[in-house]
Amino acid sequence: MNNILSKYNQVTNNNQTNQPTKNPQLLWEQMSTPQFWINLINTVVSDLIKIILLSLLFWILYRFGKRVVHKVSHNLRSKQTSSNRSRTIATLTQNIYFYFLAFIYIYCVLAILGAPVGTLITGAGIFSLALGLGAQGFVSDVVTGFFILAEQQFDVGDSVKVSDVSGTVTYIGLRTTQIRSGDGTLNYVPNRNITVVQNLSRGNMTTIIELQLFPKTDIKKVTQVLSQVNQKLTPDDPDLITAPRLLGPTEVNNGLLTYQIQIDTKNGAQLIVKRKFLEAYLLALQKANIPLPENKLDLNK
Repeated sequence: MNNILSKYNQVTNNNQTNQPTKNPQLLWEQMSTPQFWINLINTVVSDLIKIILLSLLFWILYRFGKRVVHKVSHNLRSKQTSSNRSRTIATLTQNIYFYFLAFIYIYCVLAILGAPVGTLITGAGIFSLALGLGAQGFVSDVVTGFFILAEQQFDVGDSVKVSDVSGTVTYIGLRTTQIRSGDGTLNYVPNRNITVVQNLSRGNMTTIIELQLFPKTDIKKVTQVLSQVNQKLTPDDPDLITAPRLLGPTEVNNGLLTYQIQIDTKNGAQLIVKRKFLEAYLLALQKANIPLPENKLDLNK
């Protein structure tokens, strides 16, 4: 019986010793002892040294990663990659790398300080999920913008057509793309809305000139006149890839005959060359006394 009582008293004393002191007087007595302050200073200094070494390590990692991103960006520019694209990709990669290191750094610091990291991560995960559901459009813009830049779908200065918007690309960002139309309108297109892009600035371009003629017009004479114009203008035009091809009559519509000419030009010069040859064709046909139809405007409609 005495052995049982002695074991019970021993367990009770151990439990009382392990429980944290809630009495302010006992806490004050502990703080009055030198050992308490020695342990506190040792803990603070130890954690401070760990945080300093950790900060130095992550600073080295950040500088190393930043230098690698800068070198890769420089290599992209040397390979005739658009400076806007390479700069945007470099900034995006650097920011992702920075936020990744910052997350790991904060996690390690909290672990050193003894914070409940698991609980904080769970709460952050729930918040991130709610934020992600509310920012699906923004995330879609960024992801699409990244692939537009990575796949080189178009560059600044390219003539493109995106849905109902056509013009020259003035800016490519991760969220939006700016396209200036021919009338000067600046269009801001969210990247998630860019599904099909018609890039008019890649490779040589082909333009078609359609001349309206009367069905009874002498086609051989028309072909002879147009051939003379081609022989005259082709040698002096550096924007032509090949000499214009006379496709001849193609169809009769609304009582008029359509005569087509195909012109292959360098990129971006198709409109200028088309205007130049169309004007020369019309003048030559008029000088050859070949009648051309006129579009009459009916004001009564």
